[in-house]
Amino acid sequence: MKTKNSAHLKNAVLGFAVGDALGVPFEFKARDTFKAADMVGYGTHNQPAGTWSDDSSMLLATLESLIECKKIDYDDIMQRFIRWVDNGDYCPYGECFDIGHTTLTAVGRFKNGYDPVRCGGRGFGDNGNGSLMRILPIAFFEHTVDDILNLSSLTHAHEISLMSCRLFVQLAENLMSGMTKEEAIQNLKCCVDECENIPKIASFPREKIRSTGYVVDTFEAAVWCLMTTGSYRECVLEAVNLGDDTDTVAAVAGALAGIYYGIGSEKGVPEEWINKLAKLDWINGLIDKGITAQ
Repeated sequence: MKTKNSAHLKNAVLGFAVGDALGVPFEFKARDTFKAADMVGYGTHNQPAGTWSDDSSMLLATLESLIECKKIDYDDIMQRFIRWVDNGDYCPYGECFDIGHTTLTAVGRFKNGYDPVRCGGRGFGDNGNGSLMRILPIAFFEHTVDDILNLSSLTHAHEISLMSCRLFVQLAENLMSGMTKEEAIQNLKCCVDECENIPKIASFPREKIRSTGYVVDTFEAAVWCLMTTGSYRECVLEAVNLGDDTDTVAAVAGALAGIYYGIGSEKGVPEEWINKLAKLDWINGLIDKGITAQ
């Protein structure tokens, strides 16, 4: 299973992890009760600067599975999620400190013998952002639309979550193809009414942007941050300062901005932030394996 768009893999993964780490100290804080301006530590989860959350843990577990199995192996991905929850694998410091209820329930179903693609919650209340936060690696491997939907269904199987994941992957691929931000967003094919605001989200005022853990809110907020700012730094800080689900909104926005602006230079992912990431050598090693995967 060969990688594709491998030149963007490092930009996307590090852009995602940096956004995640920027948001961790401010998660659940109300908008405009704080001001994030740099990568800091402690706060909500009492973790040191550079600590990433369940968002990056699940994304990295998914990426490693795709690389090592050389195919999309849903059982293997779920086994890695079990190791993350139970043993602290894929965590910055060997302990899982943040996990969503729908994801935890899906992992429990898999432990109890459910088929992996039948583990995800199917009710409207199961539309948290837990599959959106980990779906991006599929964009770097050959896949079908059904592969995206099945990958989401491991934990989140409602139509809204499925279509949000599909749109996120499509948007990332549009940006990797060289489209401008505006072209990339206008070329999305929205399939459910709940996502109809995405193509026009840049025109919305800040007070209309919701940054909750509801998957559509997260995706809309991330896209709004990308479309209304002019650099990676501006994008992810805008995302964090929206408040509420700061780590996931900033991670999703950071992945898109990382793809668009790259690393370093005036507009790219700041290297001083990358260098603060926990387990950076391991993350870079995994990215390198992905880039060279055949």
